[in-house]
Order: sequence, then structure tokens, then C-alpha cells
Amino acid sequence: MQAPAAKRAQTARFGFVLGMLAALPALVYLRGFTVDDALIPARYAANIAHGWGYRFNPRGPSTDGVTPLAFPYLLAPFAGEGPLAALAAARGLGALAWLGAAGMLGAAIARIGGSSGRYAALLLVLFSAPLGAWAWGGLETGLVVALSTAAAVLPMQSARAPLTGALLGACAWLRPEMIAYSVWLGASRVRNAESRRGQWLTACLVAAPWVGAATVRWFVWGHPAPLAVLAKPSDIAHGAVYAIPAILFTGAPFAALGPWAWAKAPGWPRTLVLGAFVHLAVIVLAGGDWMVLARLVCPVLPPLAFATAHLLSTPATSRMAFIRLSIGCMALLYVFAARAPAAAHILRDRLALIDAARPVLAGADKVATIDVGWVGCATNSEIVDLAGATDADIAALPGGHTSKAVSGVFLTARRPDRLVFQLSPHPPGDKLAFARVTEARLFADPLIARTYEVTWRSPALLPIQYVVLSATPNTPP
Repeated sequence: MQAPAAKRAQTARFGFVLGMLAALPALVYLRGFTVDDALIPARYAANIAHGWGYRFNPRGPSTDGVTPLAFPYLLAPFAGEGPLAALAAARGLGALAWLGAAGMLGAAIARIGGSSGRYAALLLVLFSAPLGAWAWGGLETGLVVALSTAAAVLPMQSARAPLTGALLGACAWLRPEMIAYSVWLGASRVRNAESRRGQWLTACLVAAPWVGAATVRWFVWGHPAPLAVLAKPSDIAHGAVYAIPAILFTGAPFAALGPWAWAKAPGWPRTLVLGAFVHLAVIVLAGGDWMVLARLVCPVLPPLAFATAHLLSTPATSRMAFIRLSIGCMALLYVFAARAPAAAHILRDRLALIDAARPVLAGADKVATIDVGWVGCATNSEIVDLAGATDADIAALPGGHTSKAVSGVFLTARRPDRLVFQLSPHPPGDKLAFARVTEARLFADPLIARTYEVTWRSPALLPIQYVVLSATPNTPP
């Protein structure tokens, strides 16, 4: 007969393997996912690797163009061959981190005990396109999801409180909007610490990374918030439009939403659920996000799956929990069917676009574009960031990141010799049309029309079309 400790270890190992197996299908299917913004920290990392410092343009000023401050330094050792090498490293780190965290989640669910129905909570991982995709996204999201998962599933032992605090502090450093979630969970672990010294240490580890990043930004660039807050302003209405569908279609928030059941649940799972909805409220206040597949919600999905497993483990709460879980899984399957096929090919399409544009942008001195990520991989030239994500002067202009009030006079004063504009997916007839406000305004500007002409159009097989406008021969360099 096995000793209780050996049996618990065997159960935890089984859960670890089960958690990893649950994460693998979406991870494999969506291995081709990425976003253009992931190439921004990748270019910073390449410049660091080449000795040019923390900057987007090798000869330009240092700018605060990466929300997780100093994240490019993590990628710099892999960036010697350029931004695409840094992107590959970021994608690999995110995927491996999430795979390990999914194993930790499975092991923690195994340790709960009770009904074996608790393992059904891993369906929220198995069917999750957001978790599978963003592990590969190339941004910090995969790491944040792994850190938040680890912080949620660590056993509630007083000696582990500082470690949990450090994990939560790292979440808030990488994603500043997670500070409320981290403080909420951290406060519970502070009370759980074994001594006054442990309480202070835990509290400091939760808050110090976020406060440190804000302080560095204040002293280096003159503002405590990331430049993206200025470059991509939003509002509560947009935040609500972002967060409410996320509650319904990411599965875990709906599955864990059992307010009467939580009266019978342990304290820590209740803390996780309340913390997740605090985080969702912060997302609403921050105005949401512009990226697909609920990126900002992903870090709280595995903790919510862990909380759901607690409800499934107890007969008193399992019946309604299974109903909510079934509805959540149906929503996840809908998202998978509707979004995953296109998301799975984004990296391939972006690499094809970069390869096609390289000869066209070769020899350019300065290129202006909204999509600085892929363009910054296609050329080593200086980039004029029309979205303001890496340019404080343009970020300060009125408008959102696709509608900055950049005039023809303003742009020509920067003297770019190439403009890269994204075409509208539904042009009127054979005419060139632009859905984004900045590009449409500039293309119609008489000064731009006199100064630039269309010299290239991206391959028709690619799902997103671009044109390059080059300075006409009589334009001064």
C-alpha cells in the first residue's frame, strides 16, 4: 500500500502531465500566430544586441516604446541576427512558459482532491484559442500568463508568500494594468505570511517592480505611464465593448461566475475569482485593447480555471458548475472555429510580406508608416512611427494610434523617402482606398500627392495589402 505522501506525489505528477496535454492541441495548432506589435520589442532587442542601446531607431533617441519596461533586454541575447531572431526567442519563451504553467495548473487541480470531475476544468485550457495563440504571440503575454498561473496555484503555505508576491510583482511589471489584480491577491498572501518580516517582504515584492518601472519612466522620459497610454488613448465605452465579450467568450470567467457557490468555497479560490473581476474592471477603465483574442484577459484565465476546479470537486457546487463550464466550453469552441484558422497563419503571411518588401525598401533613408513592427524588420532604415507607439512627438498629437493628426506639412518636415500604407480591404472599384484615418488623410493631402507616388503594391495573395509611396525624383532628399 502506498504511503499518503507518495500517493499525493503520484497524483500531482498525473495532474501535471494532464495539464500539459490539455494545453498542447491549441498550442500546436496556433503556433503560427503573432502580431505586428511583437516586432517592436524585437527591434529594440536587436539594437541593444548591436550596441546601439534601448531605442527603436539605431540613430534615433531612446524612446519608451515597449510597455513591459526592459523586456527587450531579456530578448537581446537572442537578437544578434536581427528582430526576427528576437521574435523567435520571445515566441519560444512564451510557449514553453505557458506549457510549464499548464502543467502546474493540472498538478494543482490534482491536489485539490474530491470528485474527479474537477479535472473537467482543464477543458477551459484545451479549447482556449486565446491561451494557445498568445503563448506564441511574441509579446510578454505568454510569460505573464505563466507567472499569474504559478502565483494562483502555489500551495497556501506561509513560507511561500514571498515567492507568490514576487510572481505577482513580475506580472504587474510586465503588464502595468495588472497592478490591481496583483495587489488584491498579494494582500491575501501578505496576511498568510509566517512573520511580520515575511509580510513586509511579500508586500514589497508585489509593489516594487511596478513602482520601479513607473519611477524609471518618470526620470528617463518624463512620464510614469508607458508611452502606449498616450499613443493609443481609449475610453470606458471601448473598454466595456472589449471586456464584456471576453467574459462570455473566453470560457473561464463565465464558468467561474457562481456567486452563491462561492459561499461554500475556500478563501483562496474566492480571492482568485474576485481578483479576476477586479482585473476586468481595470481593463474597462483602461479602455481595453486593439488586439485579437482577448490578450489582456488571458492572464486571469488559468487562475479562473483553477477556481472552477474547486467548484467541480464538491457535490454541493458541482452541478451548476458543470452547466456553466459547458456553456463556457461552447463559447470557446465557437471562438476556435471562427478565429483560430486565420490566426494560425499570421506569422507565415507576415514573413512573406517582409520578404516581398525588403527589395522595395532597400536603400531608403527614412520610412514612415503606422505598422512599424514588420516594416522595421524589412529595413534597417529610420522609421517615422505614424502611430506614435515609439515616437513621443507623434504620440502627443490628437487621435488614436490609427488616427493621429499627422498633416502633410508635419510629415514632409520629417523628410521620409518612403511611405508604407495599408490598403482598405474593401476599395471602391479599382481606386486605392485606406480604412485607417491617418493614411486616408495623408494620401488625400495635396502636399503628399505632389511629393510621393505609388511605386509598389504587396502580393495579391496576402490577406492584408500595402502600398509603398516613394518620393518623386524632384523631391529634395
